Amino acid sequence: MVGAAIVAAGRVLACARSHPPEAAGRWEFPGGKVESGESEVAALVRECAEELGVRVEIGERIGRDVPMGHGSSVLRVYLARLVAGEPQPLEHAELRWLSPEELDSVPWLPADEPIVAALRPVLTVRRPS
Repeated sequence: MVGAAIVAAGRVLACARSHPPEAAGRWEFPGGKVESGESEVAALVRECAEELGVRVEIGERIGRDVPMGHGSSVLRVYLARLVAGEPQPLEHAELRWLSPEELDSVPWLPADEPIVAALRPVLTVRRPS
């Protein structure tokens, strides 16, 4: 599993799940499964286009590998920036741009929580002056 921490103007894009029922209303970074023969970067570019209707450029990894709840895979999150388009909630209930101070204002999915912690200092450093 891969996720994109899309950063713009010192904020990161957070997405509220609309399904499945046990995850609805919890927040995550956009992303998903890496298909057979696909690189992690290619999967993120595809997933962001499908979920948000945007084109992104993928940067460096953020945080550590996070074991997923079922134990058969890990989540790897990469920093990303928008190249084209304005994010739309095509597969999510809601989208929000969160500043470092707002990161704890939404209930994150457990797999995304360690990434939020790793992202906080990155957002603080990259804030516009």
